[in-house]
Amino acid sequence: MILQVSSGTIAFMIELQAKARTALGKKVKKLRSAGLLPAVIYGGKSTALPLLISIKDFLKVWRSAGESSLVNLKIDGGAARSVLIHDVSLDPLKDTPTHVDFYEARADHTIKVHVPLKFTGESEAVKSLGGVLLKVIHEVEVEAFPKDLPHEVSVDISKLKTFEDSINLGDIELPSRVKILGDQDALIAKVTPPRSDEELGELEQKEELSLESIEIVKKGKKEEDAEVPEPEKAE
Repeated sequence: MILQVSSGTIAFMIELQAKARTALGKKVKKLRSAGLLPAVIYGGKSTALPLLISIKDFLKVWRSAGESSLVNLKIDGGAARSVLIHDVSLDPLKDTPTHVDFYEARADHTIKVHVPLKFTGESEAVKSLGGVLLKVIHEVEVEAFPKDLPHEVSVDISKLKTFEDSINLGDIELPSRVKILGDQDALIAKVTPPRSDEELGELEQKEELSLESIEIVKKGKKEEDAEVPEPEKAE
């Protein structure tokens, strides 16, 4: 893994080896059994290309880069391509990758990605007032050129000194080359006051289900149980 620092932005430049894939359809199942993961790369100036990568190597890269950091993808030992892990299909039972889409980022085009938030610092409202930190948003969407993409976005919660303080999307400070998208008034974090013993007691009462409060409604007689007048005898 190589950390490249550029104008205060740390970009994770991770290398991943891949091979061009010829096996398609049902033949792919055998490849997975051999520890290989089918993938495809698209974007850039070339057409989509099916690939094969090591599942073990991919998992290491995925844990480090996530889906917001560039990866140097080398295909058959060729020149590295700057790609993003765009989409990962998972086995619903084993929760392991079954297919990966890589998106090749062009250096002269901005791209939009979702970046995780990293909460830092210490809130005085939590430390001294006993409040509870409420994290409403855990990732944000940003737009930037590939080389300027942040791996994560820091949120300093030390700004939350009272219960009236809050951090909104528009409060996040990013380099001018990175644009944060979405409603700038959207709430990211705040501190709520601690619940009193009385409030906790009321909450517990609401959660308890009392049988005495259940009203039993008697059903009426079924049609077959209703009294039917006897037919008049013919004279």
